[in-house]
Amino acid sequence: MAELFDDIFKESKIFSNREVLSPHYIPQNLLFRDKQIQEIAKYLTPSLKGERGRNIFIYGKTGTGKTSCVKSVIDKVKNLPVSKARIIYINCRIYNSRYRVLYKIVSDYLPLYAKRGYGIVDIYEKIINWIDEDGKILVVVLDEVDIVKDLDDLIYTLTRANSDIKSGGITIVGVSNKVSFKDELDPRSLSALYENELVFPPYNSNELSSILKDRAENGFRKDAIEPAAINLAAALAAKESGDARLALKIMSKAGELAEEKGAEIITVHNINEAAKYAEEEIAYDLINTLPEHQRLIVYAIALLSIQGSKYKRLSDGADSYLFSGDIYDKYCSVSNSLQKEPKSSRWYRKYIADLDMQGIITSYESGKGIRGHTKLIRLAYVPEKIKSTIEKALYKEVGADNEKVMPA
Repeated sequence: MAELFDDIFKESKIFSNREVLSPHYIPQNLLFRDKQIQEIAKYLTPSLKGERGRNIFIYGKTGTGKTSCVKSVIDKVKNLPVSKARIIYINCRIYNSRYRVLYKIVSDYLPLYAKRGYGIVDIYEKIINWIDEDGKILVVVLDEVDIVKDLDDLIYTLTRANSDIKSGGITIVGVSNKVSFKDELDPRSLSALYENELVFPPYNSNELSSILKDRAENGFRKDAIEPAAINLAAALAAKESGDARLALKIMSKAGELAEEKGAEIITVHNINEAAKYAEEEIAYDLINTLPEHQRLIVYAIALLSIQGSKYKRLSDGADSYLFSGDIYDKYCSVSNSLQKEPKSSRWYRKYIADLDMQGIITSYESGKGIRGHTKLIRLAYVPEKIKSTIEKALYKEVGADNEKVMPA
């Protein structure tokens, strides 16, 4: 029976430290992000001095280093000998409501009060009194802030708290893949934000290659990966969206595939094979965390990509682009078939911009002469796989209702 576990404890011929190859690992030196780290530190400086600074909102596609840079700055701040700031990092995928965010603050800094039964008002007052005690500044880092269900209530509460705090204050650092999420905020919350904005650009192929080489040196055994394999993983990720997490997943999966085959070196063939798995995993993660109507828009694009639109698609080499208007019509049809009210064309355009920002689609303006002036759009992933991924989620939502059918 013990033989079943022999392979588990056998020393790897490929890996030396798998953790280093994880997208969640934060290296000491974040390559190509010095400028962004310095900007974040600059914006936080007033808070560290005990002054009420401006809020910060950080945007960028998935895998551009936003979270890593913010966490790196947080670690540096915690090591400062003197600081009047208290920084709390909150993952909004887990703490996805105003109550949960406020409860997390109390749990970390006022554990005696972290018990069930306290309402929003009680928790809020505990936080205000705690800040007032010595005039501290609470810096609340909200990663993937757009996930919060009652975001408007949360932003309004945190910004207006500064009016109730006599000494000290609260500074918000919001991190998001979606540039337009603030458009959904109530004007009262929006007017109180008074924020700095920082946009993270995607990595290019050369930058991704350097990042992968750095991780490979510490994550793999010496000479366990071909230089050409590293460059290919970087090129594939750069072509998709400049996503460092995708590049790391490709390289790590390639190592697993090589190890399964008993090889001692990762080749270009392993990278190509791994890319298929990594892209599916990335696509699945992205699609299943999208807001409902963004998901339905992606579904409409996938359907049109497979079926074809009523107008001829434009082709650019192997890539086919769809007209934005066709997609909106299909989205409305899909929404109606699921008994959901379609969003207006104005909101549709904002959602398209968000999807483009996240690298789920690519788009460009057609210019004059092609049905007037329109936006041309295509999926960044295989339409059939996107369609299948979304349908699995939709079946769960509507499967119990026999009167609802999947849209075609």
